[in-house]
Amino acid sequence: MVRGEAAQIKVHYKGKDDDFLVFLDSVEDYKKWLSDKSIPLAQVVSAFKIFVTHKQGAQGVYDGASKSALENEFGTSNEDDAIKQILEKGTLQESTMPDRQGSRNDTEGPMTIAR
Repeated sequence: MVRGEAAQIKVHYKGKDDDFLVFLDSVEDYKKWLSDKSIPLAQVVSAFKIFVTHKQGAQGVYDGASKSALENEFGTSNEDDAIKQILEKGTLQESTMPDRQGSRNDTEGPMTIAR
């Protein structure tokens, strides 16, 4: 397995005052959930945590959303209800982190300095 390679799947919701993110486990489960709401959210989201990016879109520093931010944007401080709204109204974004390149141990092999 290549070191460091990872996929990141998230749903981005642009709100009135902030941008909200929810991370997912798989695109297939998300698409199934959109058409069949009887599927438990636990099979769709990777964590029951909503992040805000302070108007930086889907990029920037991810901070946990406060209850007041959820209340102002979604009309509820219940994270489960807010997650459902983000999943229904947000946009899916997928990205793959590249694998790490470079040597693993420079003290062995041709990279060592002859003395």
